[in-house]
Amino acid sequence: WAQAIEARLASTSGLEVQCIYTDDGIVVRLPEAEEAPPSSFALFDPEEIHELVVEEVGRGPLFASRFRECAARSLLLPRRRPGSRTPLWQQRQRSAHLLQVASKYASFPVMLETYRECLQDVFDLPGLTELMTDIRSRSIRVVEVETASPSPFASSLQFGYVSAFMYEGDAPLAERRAQALSLDRSLLSELLGHEEMRDLLDPAALGEVELELQRLTDDRKARNPDELHDLLRMVGDLSGAEITSRVGDPAAVPEWLERLRDTRRAVELRIAGAPRWVAIEDAGRFRDALGSALPVGIPQAFLEPVADPLSDLVARYARTHGPFEAAEPAVRLGLGQVVVTGALRGLELEGRVVEGEFRPGGMAREWIDAEVLRRLRRRSLAAWRRAIEPVAPSRLAVFSLGWQGVGVSGRRGTGRGALLDIIEKLQGVPIPASVLEQQVLGSRLPGYLPAMLDELGASGDLVWAGAGAIGSDDGWVCLALADAAPFLIPETPQPSLSDEASAVHEALERGGALFFRQISDAVGSQDDSRLVLGLWESVWAGLVTNDTLAPLRALTAPRRRSRRQAHGRKPRPGLPVRGGPPEAAGRWSLAPARERSPTRRLHALAEQLLERYGVVTRGSVLAEGVPGGWAAVYPVLKALEEAGRCRRGYFVDGLGGAQFALPGAVDRMRARDEPHGEPVTQVLAATDPANPYGGALEWPRRDEEATGHRAGRKAGAVVVLVDGVLAVYVERGGRTLLSYSDDPEVLRSAADALALAARDGLLGRLAVEKADGEAVFDTPFARALIEAGFRHTSKGLRVRA
Repeated sequence: WAQAIEARLASTSGLEVQCIYTDDGIVVRLPEAEEAPPSSFALFDPEEIHELVVEEVGRGPLFASRFRECAARSLLLPRRRPGSRTPLWQQRQRSAHLLQVASKYASFPVMLETYRECLQDVFDLPGLTELMTDIRSRSIRVVEVETASPSPFASSLQFGYVSAFMYEGDAPLAERRAQALSLDRSLLSELLGHEEMRDLLDPAALGEVELELQRLTDDRKARNPDELHDLLRMVGDLSGAEITSRVGDPAAVPEWLERLRDTRRAVELRIAGAPRWVAIEDAGRFRDALGSALPVGIPQAFLEPVADPLSDLVARYARTHGPFEAAEPAVRLGLGQVVVTGALRGLELEGRVVEGEFRPGGMAREWIDAEVLRRLRRRSLAAWRRAIEPVAPSRLAVFSLGWQGVGVSGRRGTGRGALLDIIEKLQGVPIPASVLEQQVLGSRLPGYLPAMLDELGASGDLVWAGAGAIGSDDGWVCLALADAAPFLIPETPQPSLSDEASAVHEALERGGALFFRQISDAVGSQDDSRLVLGLWESVWAGLVTNDTLAPLRALTAPRRRSRRQAHGRKPRPGLPVRGGPPEAAGRWSLAPARERSPTRRLHALAEQLLERYGVVTRGSVLAEGVPGGWAAVYPVLKALEEAGRCRRGYFVDGLGGAQFALPGAVDRMRARDEPHGEPVTQVLAATDPANPYGGALEWPRRDEEATGHRAGRKAGAVVVLVDGVLAVYVERGGRTLLSYSDDPEVLRSAADALALAARDGLLGRLAVEKADGEAVFDTPFARALIEAGFRHTSKGLRVRA
């Protein structure tokens, strides 16, 4: 891992980067760097990490020390006198000389054994690949931490610096680079036991690509003499029959060939004992490589010798064919197999061809052009993707809980850092203030305390803004980290504000951040209650915010009527208090100015949707109420797909083909969980982004006329999911619920989860009076509720916190 990091930083920064590593960690030294690079420099695609480590391992001090040990075991470093010990410095010197000579030979056994020892005995490449896969799928979270002093593990790394670079200069730089280039990758693969690609390449895709390379598809056939000339230049020597199969009008082939001969653009040569047509530009190559006799009259410009004519002909054969054995071009060109293999080895060193096991059903090792292999891999990948069956909607629900960190399976830590990670996923999505902390944040962070959110607001890391009122004591709230707030906090239509709200807005524009009493003095208000109404009108319009969430809590807290109010007396108007009412506490300021560029806002929103959901669908976008809807976000998601930032496909059954996902999200969603004894049950706010129902997934069908109720993503409503399937929907207030299952075990699990959530204080007092449109006592769900701890009342069943 450290060597891959070192290679990436060296290539991107242009600096001489040095890394030291032990089992405890990695230290990166960046000379003359002004600031540390982001943590992303240490993250790699699982597909590229193996090749990168193989390239870099031969350039480091580890390789020099292991080579010395391997050479000593192989008796290539004999002792001067039997029974006496050779000094270490002398061993190193002789080993360095041997390494300098051995690096010129790709198949030198000690070199290959050193590579095998480094890659298998010292490094855990499969473990590193698995780690990168888990990081990409978000199964493992990366956390950045800055400390004033190194930890005990990091301190121990500092003392390993000298020993780590002891062997750094044992091989000169040029030799180290040449050594990496001359490595026999095929022998190394045999030693390491890596899987070949026979089972990875799609046979149908291979057939299609080979037809295209040979210009045998209808859209690639030659339609006139000029295109026939291009065909000969691109494909190479062809017989008359082979040309006929590659043109649109076979009857015109003799005429076209004669025209090309007369205009000196093609000639007929005898190659491997058979007549073939070649482009005039290749006449010199066939003369020099194969000794072909050329007809008179060829211009001298086409007879100039080239550096390596045989390699040119073999390279073109590779470019126009799929996987092939060395004997095939040898027969085609009339050469010995050893001669062709030598040319292929030279092309391999240049990275133009690759040796391995590629053709499905093949037996021998084959060669293939590097670009053709990449094309085949892309085509095969597309074919495999088309063949992959989409997952059931319930899998999306289970995945959504884990991806967003809800429940035991999704939790990734505690404290400030974990809370910041949670907010990073929730940025910009409107959530009712009444459920934000207890039900949304509380379900993601064990031991969550309101003071933790206030601390982030006071430090300037967190910004919140209103996005519309819900009655008089609730409203939609959006959270965002300070640097992302201008892009992700949604714009709200500019309403016509009341006089009090306009006065509050103007006072904050003039005075900056103000406490309630300062606002009151600035506007000259004598009535706190009217000023509070105006203040919250500005908040729900998205214009005003606060550095704490205390006023939100006071506004949404349950209000208890006094005895006098209960008997009908009106409360006496209160006089203004010094600090202002609780729902106006804290310091108020204008909400962050929104980014004016629609393109920047949509780009940030699209990336945030991918980060929040992992798999973005039309329903999940519409559920958030994104301005412009799916039509506004779709072009940006499509551009991100083209840039390789996400994938598009049919991942979830029944949600249409326009689904976009992060690379690791689909793998994680398809992964099967370990079998468990009890169903996994989760209680969620209906408006929680982790609840896919009513968003990405439609609500299950019910007879709404019979029940008199309809499920929806309403503030205060609650859903209960059992193994990702919607089991129960509870209306706001808890008096009415809808069940979506007849299975007694599912209903029992849902009832237990509801009772537990109510006792933990997440739902408050829960008193169920009706279930599925009937009195709760008359429904099958009643028994499950009673067994879960609900108690009889005159109207229904109740459980208290």
